[in-house]
Amino acid sequence: MLRQFHKMHGLGNDFVILDARDEPLEMSEALARHIADRREGVGCDQLILLEPSDQADVKIRIFNADGSEVQSCGNATRCVVKLTGAATIHTAGGMLSGSADGDEVEVTLVEPRFEWDAIPLAYPLPTDPMPMGWENLDRPQAINVGNPHVVFFVDDLEDADIEGLGPGIETDPVFPERINVNVASVVDGVVHLRTFERGAGLTRACGTGACATAIAAIRARLVTSPARVHMAGGDLSIVWQPGEPVRMRGSATHVFKGFIDLP
Repeated sequence: MLRQFHKMHGLGNDFVILDARDEPLEMSEALARHIADRREGVGCDQLILLEPSDQADVKIRIFNADGSEVQSCGNATRCVVKLTGAATIHTAGGMLSGSADGDEVEVTLVEPRFEWDAIPLAYPLPTDPMPMGWENLDRPQAINVGNPHVVFFVDDLEDADIEGLGPGIETDPVFPERINVNVASVVDGVVHLRTFERGAGLTRACGTGACATAIAAIRARLVTSPARVHMAGGDLSIVWQPGEPVRMRGSATHVFKGFIDLP
C-alpha cells in the first residue's frame, strides 16, 4: 500500500509525517521503527502521524526512531503547523497552539510542571535540583513540558560526555518513563544546548529540550526571558514567565514529499 509522506525538519531534528486524517493508518512500534530506519526506511528522528481530532484542528502522534510513542515534540509541532496551517494541535502531552509567520513558526506548549510525580520520578525527590549525579553530571533540574526532561548546567559543554552518559541517565530506574537529557552552558547570555532524546539519541535540536532548558536557566537566574537557545541545528527563542505556558519560536523546513510502500 503506497502512502504519501512529507519529510520535514526543525533545525535538523528531522521527521517523516504521514497524514491519516482521511485514510486511517494502524501504526505499530515495528512499523514506526522501520520507517525511521535510515538504511531500509525513509529515515528520521521521529515519525509523526496526523489524525483527526474533535478537540483541535489536528491530532498528532509521535513515535521515536526506536518505535516508542511519546507525548510531545516541539520541533515536530512547528513542522505540523507549517505543513497543515493548524492553529490548535492535540497531543498526548496536552493541547498546543501555533501560528506561522513567514519562515518561522511560534508554538505555545503546556505550562511546565515541576512536581516529582508530574515528571514523573519513581519516588518523591526534590526536582530543583535533584540530589543525584552521574559521573561529572550532577544536580539537574527536572521539568515536564509535555514530556519529561532533566537539565544539567556545566561550565564547558565540550567537556560533557552526553553521548556516553546519556543512555544510562535516560534509562535510570528513577525515571519510570525514561527521560530526555539536556546538558547546557550559558555564554554571554546565550544558552548553548546538547540534548540526548529518549528513544532517539543525540539530535541536532530538540524543541521541548530547548524549552525545558530555557525554563531551568530562567529559574536559576542565568538568563532572562526571552531566552535564546543555540543548538547544533540552529537557534530557538523561548518565552516563559512563572505560572504561564512556554512559547517557542523558530524555523520549520519542508524538505521533500514522496511515497512509501507500507504493509
